[in-house]
Amino acid sequence: MIDDTVFTVQELAAYLRMKPVTIYKHAKAGKLPRFKVGANWRFKKSTIDRWIAEQEDAETSQTLVKSL
Repeated sequence: MIDDTVFTVQELAAYLRMKPVTIYKHAKAGKLPRFKVGANWRFKKSTIDRWIAEQEDAETSQTLVKSL
């Protein structure tokens, strides 16, 4: 089942335990998967969770390559 939850900047900041200003910074730079509703950034929980998993996989891969 796909989670259709959509976060605001403040909600995503709480979910990721980051400051809202950092979320804005990363969203503007394209570092977070996001979309706009009018002038406001929004973030789909399912997309953020997938992005987190990809970040973890990339970090694990880098660690494995360094250890070889």
